Amino acid sequence: MAQPPFPADLAAARAALAAADPALARAHAVVPPFEWRRRTGGFEGLFRMIVEQQVSVAAAAVIWRRVVEGLEGEVTPQSVLARDVETLRSFGLSMQKAAYGHEIARAHVEGRIDFDHLERLSDAEAVQRLTAIKGVGLWTAETFLMFCEGRLDVFPGGDVALQEAMKWADGLEVRPKEKAAYARAEAWRPHRGVAAHLLWAWYGMVKRGETQA
Repeated sequence: MAQPPFPADLAAARAALAAADPALARAHAVVPPFEWRRRTGGFEGLFRMIVEQQVSVAAAAVIWRRVVEGLEGEVTPQSVLARDVETLRSFGLSMQKAAYGHEIARAHVEGRIDFDHLERLSDAEAVQRLTAIKGVGLWTAETFLMFCEGRLDVFPGGDVALQEAMKWADGLEVRPKEKAAYARAEAWRPHRGVAAHLLWAWYGMVKRGETQA
């Protein structure tokens, strides 16, 4: 897994983004220093992202703990495939998420994707391989590469919170749609991941009433 940026690197990237784009300078001025979001990588990381989607943080933690216990602490493609869908469901997963767990595990076992050496692929290639797996959408693939693989120039343009923060930053009346968000983020290469973290942090501060949009 790639090494996420150190605090000094994040600060430098933020400064470069703010200097190059007045819209991001607004967020940069109010958002305190932050760390890169890090999560477990590999197969376990992607499976956990699928498990935790569309449930509350508290519920996700409970369900994931049950999954780990049910797999006897070994969250691997082999251990998941060793349990049928009904067994996985008994850990608290929906039928769909249990099926997706099998799909992701089979993709690795069959060589359609190598979670042990995913860093060998470019961002675009990795996204393509991930989204070819049933149950893995574009947003999931992109956020997985950011948080679980430490990729610095990935931008999930379909993220609603990012779109809302981009609306504030650019003074728009409506938030940009996915295609427009991707196009806007092109100006932030090669620090699009840092820009995403900055916008997420700003969005969170606004929603908590700590600053204004």
